[in-house]
Amino acid sequence: MMRIFGLIGFPLSHSFSKKYFDQKFTSEHISDANFFLYPIEKIDGVIDLLNTVPDLQGLAITIPYKKQIISFLHELSPAVQKMNACNCIRIQNGHLCGFNTDVIGFKQSFLQKKTEHHAKALILGTGGAAAAVAFVLDELNIPYIYVSRKPSDANHSIHYAEITEQLLQEYTVIINTTPLGTFPDVHTYPPIPYRFLNQKHYLFDLIYNPSETFFLQKGTEQGCIIQNGYNMLVIQAEENWRIWNA
Repeated sequence: MMRIFGLIGFPLSHSFSKKYFDQKFTSEHISDANFFLYPIEKIDGVIDLLNTVPDLQGLAITIPYKKQIISFLHELSPAVQKMNACNCIRIQNGHLCGFNTDVIGFKQSFLQKKTEHHAKALILGTGGAAAAVAFVLDELNIPYIYVSRKPSDANHSIHYAEITEQLLQEYTVIINTTPLGTFPDVHTYPPIPYRFLNQKHYLFDLIYNPSETFFLQKGTEQGCIIQNGYNMLVIQAEENWRIWNA
């Protein structure tokens, strides 16, 4: 029997997952599995998908459904319960169990370049990916502030306009979880005051395409340590595969 896996989100025109798993299946001689893209315009479309693809055994979840998918799950991992965001589903006999592999992907990748003075963080964005980042920072005892175009008391976020030179002296880690700068809109970037950045700052972008976003380019110009999202995605994809085959 051919096992089916896939990715849901919208849009999915430039997916990392499809290419990655196709190459993995070829190089590792995995002949009983296929990976497909399932762009669904509304989260309710997942019901039709489950009904029309009975051999579906696992799904990866991306923007904008990491939080919306929760209500469709039968079981949640402890991490998903805590952060209310899911990016991986294992399907067994119609039973949907949700996990979050962004957590392990971000943590392992982030720690590669973190140094002792990277003690406080700004998280740009408040979506599902931001929830995974916050979960990891809590584990690492790194205090953080959410930054959003629409600040909310619910998550104690601030507006981009509130990022001052003084704040950046204290918060030396800046993590972009927004889609700003993703191909093909490569000329967009988070509106932070880059002129106040220096070699003490660590800029991490969850985006992998392009490999160096405007956000990271501007960091490089100021002497910052930078890291894109490619390693995070590889680690996360391998963890998805482990879960789907558990």
